[in-house]
Amino acid sequence: MTFVTRERVPALTAVLSVISLALVFGAAGGQIPSTAVPTVPEWVLDGIPTVNVVISLLAIGTITGGWRAIRRGNVSRHRALMITSLILFAAFLVLYLYRLVAIGGSQPFPGPETIERFVYLPFLAVHILLAVICIPLLYYVVLLAVTHSPRELTQTRHATVGRVAASLWLISFAMGVVVYLLLYVFF
Repeated sequence: MTFVTRERVPALTAVLSVISLALVFGAAGGQIPSTAVPTVPEWVLDGIPTVNVVISLLAIGTITGGWRAIRRGNVSRHRALMITSLILFAAFLVLYLYRLVAIGGSQPFPGPETIERFVYLPFLAVHILLAVICIPLLYYVVLLAVTHSPRELTQTRHATVGRVAASLWLISFAMGVVVYLLLYVFF
């Protein structure tokens, strides 16, 4: 099985990326009915953004730690931290998508229109663009990692793509924290 998957990493990356992005954009665009998810109390929905900002901060720490570990040659620590980062990202995404579907779309900006137009929306657009770019990069490096031994990974583009993916992932998570602050703290 691993050998077959190894030969199809780019194709599998493309398929998983299309499915994931369709799900995200469908949820964000209100295309998935709220009846598709179980109903929870309002306080749970209201708490999801705060839980997600905590997850984001933890992920920033684990991605940074994973990056440092591999620079020091500690492959097992790198792997553990990057798996943790991936689990945190998955938890973030499940909660984010659940909330989007449950409330029927994205959160409106509560602040002044000038701030929304010239600060929030451009910032949000860059955050979303980086998140979209990260999806296929993350799938690619993860699929390479699970289909190759550490020794074999040195013969792939795992390190090169992984550096780009980790950088963009960190920036996207950090920008997500700022989006949270703009939506829920400052306004």
